[in-house]
Amino acid sequence: MNKILSTCPVCQGALQISVLKCPDCGLELKNNFDLSIFDRLTDEQYSFLISFLKSRGNLSEVQSEMNITYAAAKRKLDEVLFSLGLGGSKDADIVSADNMSAWKIDFDSGLASEIIKSKLKDCGGHVTVYTARGLPCEIYAEPDGKTFSCDKLPINPNYDYAVFDVIVELLKSQGGRARKGNGRNFKLGEKGCEENTVVGVIAKHRGRKPGESVFDPVFVMAAVLEWADIAKNGRGELILKDSYLSKHIK
Repeated sequence: MNKILSTCPVCQGALQISVLKCPDCGLELKNNFDLSIFDRLTDEQYSFLISFLKSRGNLSEVQSEMNITYAAAKRKLDEVLFSLGLGGSKDADIVSADNMSAWKIDFDSGLASEIIKSKLKDCGGHVTVYTARGLPCEIYAEPDGKTFSCDKLPINPNYDYAVFDVIVELLKSQGGRARKGNGRNFKLGEKGCEENTVVGVIAKHRGRKPGESVFDPVFVMAAVLEWADIAKNGRGELILKDSYLSKHIK
């Protein structure tokens, strides 16, 4: 049975139920019946709500069951509350101004981690970056000031900003450029996922060992580095930008 639509697919106006019909005897009741507030939820929001109720409101359990970050779970909860008219926000911010005021940032540093954290702070803790194929990725600063999450990286624990320093060091060691590598089809150390590729150094940074399977987040990391004006997101490789080299590499 199809899910009840709550909004008009043409004008986005609120829909009403005008006919109720019994499938057994054919009885029809005609009137204007209001939809339940739960019919306002998308399928994704409904699934989240069921998980939230099963876990008795424990976001950590929801995070584990749905394989999403804690920040993503908080955002989804806010979106559900907003859709139900119970507060929340359609585009909930996880990091407050008070959180970010306590961040320790070296604004004179040439470290990629400090540059990215500084730019993210300037954006209020949330920015949309785009992959080489134009796929939008929502980047969110975590309240701890040390890690970030992304809607395209449903993986725990969250990545720390130091991962960008690891990538930049790899690029510098290879004359300013390095192959991205392929962590989807190869294990760490295999051809295509060598330790001198971007995916390889990220995997090592995350504690993976040669011969182990790895998660491939390079498409997001490359998009962030390009947004921060640190590296060019090239075809199959990352290349340090001249603007970054001239300012931070002596």
